[in-house]
Amino acid sequence: MDAGVIGTGTMGRNHVRVYSELKEVGTTYVYDLNTEAAEEVAAATGAEVCRSMEEFLRKTECVSVCVPTPYHFATAQRVLAAGVHALIEKPLCLTVRECEQLLTQIPEGLVVGVGHIERFNPVVAEVARVVEDPVYVAFHRHNPASSRVSGSSVVEDLMIHDIDVVSNVLFPGKDCTLQASGTGDVAAALMSFGRTPVYLSASRKASKKVRSIYIEEEDRTIEGDFMTQEVYVYRKPEAYGQENGLYRQENIIEKLLVNKVEPLKIELATFVRAARDGRPFPVTPEQGLGNVRICEAIYRGLSA
Repeated sequence: MDAGVIGTGTMGRNHVRVYSELKEVGTTYVYDLNTEAAEEVAAATGAEVCRSMEEFLRKTECVSVCVPTPYHFATAQRVLAAGVHALIEKPLCLTVRECEQLLTQIPEGLVVGVGHIERFNPVVAEVARVVEDPVYVAFHRHNPASSRVSGSSVVEDLMIHDIDVVSNVLFPGKDCTLQASGTGDVAAALMSFGRTPVYLSASRKASKKVRSIYIEEEDRTIEGDFMTQEVYVYRKPEAYGQENGLYRQENIIEKLLVNKVEPLKIELATFVRAARDGRPFPVTPEQGLGNVRICEAIYRGLSA
């Protein structure tokens, strides 16, 4: 299929690069109001530049919407009206109201997905495979400040990735209570699913980049690192106590075999195949709406 990317920011450039490498894609097109930026990306990837949105939508069969979040709604509307399959970068739209409106405008038979990239990280698939009955879950997603981010809080910028995994992978369809605190740059949320607390932290003030998941069960602990794509399982200590004035603990530690891949490559290949075959994309617009709804609930608990 011929694919396209609208927007040539950091994420858009990566989408163009990956589409240009996929065997499922014929020609890759790129469009941006900044024609110079589009030409720069095209020169580096072999993509073709379109001079207008009309030309872009006429030539493409499936597209990634990678414009800044405030423009997701209006841009996606034009793509859907043209009958082109769309993958909309997260969050689906800026507000719940816009998400709800957009869902009513999706034509029957059109494949529309949301770009929650961590869903395609092999760490998520491996954790989902082994987890059984969590009694405690924690996610930490911390970044140094980034100049690429503007006009969004740390919740919809970073925490939303973990909200998606919690809501749609670990506890799908389950009700939760929610408490939140923090600011637009450093936020924490406590989601409770029955008796299981799920702690989420996100920051844009860190000096160290962190992307981790931590799960405790009755007889083991599971740890995953989204960046290194490693998962460890710690079994209950065989020995634990004090010996000669020192604490001593023996664990059985199992490192799970994870097939390391670039999540974006898996995500876009999945999208193109779904568009080609007329199958739903794994991250649905309805799930995207649910994620934005939780983001708004968390944001209401933050200080200015």
